[in-house]
Amino acid sequence: MGKLWEKNYSTDKLIEEFTVGRDYRLDMNLVPSDCLASLAHASMLQSIGIISSADLENLKKGLISIMHDHAEGHFEIKLSDEDGHTAIENRLVEICGDAGKRIHTGRSRNDQSVTAVRVYGRSVLIGIMETGVTLVRTLLSFARKYSSVPMPGRTHMQTAMPSSVGLWMGSYAEELADDLKVVYNTLELINQNPLGAAAGYGVPLPLDREMTARLMGFPAVQNNVIYANNSRGKFESIILDSLDQIGLTLSKMAQDLILFSLPEFGYFKLPDELCTGSSIMPQKKNPDGLELTRSASAVLSAAATEVKNIIRSLPSGYNRDVQMTKEPFIRGTRLALTMMRVMDLTVSRLNVREDQLIKGFTPDIHATDAALEMVAAGSTFREAYKEVGLNLDKLGDRDAREALASRNYKGTTGNPAFDLCREKIDLLEKKTLSLSDEVEKAFKNLTGETMEIIPLTDYR
Repeated sequence: MGKLWEKNYSTDKLIEEFTVGRDYRLDMNLVPSDCLASLAHASMLQSIGIISSADLENLKKGLISIMHDHAEGHFEIKLSDEDGHTAIENRLVEICGDAGKRIHTGRSRNDQSVTAVRVYGRSVLIGIMETGVTLVRTLLSFARKYSSVPMPGRTHMQTAMPSSVGLWMGSYAEELADDLKVVYNTLELINQNPLGAAAGYGVPLPLDREMTARLMGFPAVQNNVIYANNSRGKFESIILDSLDQIGLTLSKMAQDLILFSLPEFGYFKLPDELCTGSSIMPQKKNPDGLELTRSASAVLSAAATEVKNIIRSLPSGYNRDVQMTKEPFIRGTRLALTMMRVMDLTVSRLNVREDQLIKGFTPDIHATDAALEMVAAGSTFREAYKEVGLNLDKLGDRDAREALASRNYKGTTGNPAFDLCREKIDLLEKKTLSLSDEVEKAFKNLTGETMEIIPLTDYR
């Protein structure tokens, strides 16, 4: 068989290469999700009498065989196939004969694509939630361990007020926990079954969309068939926007670590195995992992913008433009996962140099504390502010740890309340595990096996 739409003419070679682009390569990422959605569709077709039980059994064996071949690196999508849908259907015809020619009944490549990307995207978000929860726990563990280690607080990058390593790292734990809440809300939003929309206008067959939703572990059907197809690109942009928040957090954290591990600061030291070297300067140990995390945040943000710019002014109904959203979507989701893993590795091996941190506590860092002590003794704050500001040379040395302990209301150095973040992340983990179990159970019921949705190989 050739292309699924093939007629009595051949497409010009340039147009074929341009319209196919890298889609045939990118679709290698979607083979497992496409096969699972196809099996759900075939099961539904059998239930409404479109295909026989024997056909369904053949198709099930064929689709599972394709997934195994793909996992072992033996399944190929060629440029001449145009996309993964064609390659899968052509293989099914080879394996199953006429049953392979019946599986596309009642669907279009439009809703087939939306569904494959939806299944893939849901699994990616589950993986991101799991990875993110692990990272937050790593940050909280680090923050607890060094909760009483003094660290100069800075505004405008100038020495400002007493702070601690625990408060600093705890801030990133809480920020990332909130980022993950946004990701989980996105996960709940996209967890809808678009299959059955066909080309966006339904078909004159009694398709059971609730059945395919149940078989794929979707708790709901994406009701309006036009919206189901219009959501291609839209939902991907929402996913990338939520991941962009994680990227912003990790970029700022990477910048802090780069800055505070400079010899001039020396607050932290990166292990040698997390650094690279220079081809000309023998002494160099470069924080390239952190630098690339910083820049990867921009690439992730650009992927979200790229998808939105592609779909921004499209008319309703399917348009080939949305094919171009696939690459930035896959690139962005993979990048977010890698960034979190790199940061988890970095923090878990980071060395804290307490002596250098305490050296950063020059007398002026206690200026605000001195002014507030004068207020407690009866001065107005403005009088105290002026008096201290004009006599900074008289501040003298103070105990850094006493300064930390004196801030004892919730959320400060003396009372960081790390348990609040832990409770938040525990709840998110519980919800994610529940959803993941439901999805895994649905696919195991569908195939009889445990299937990996996200290929280990990144096909780009």
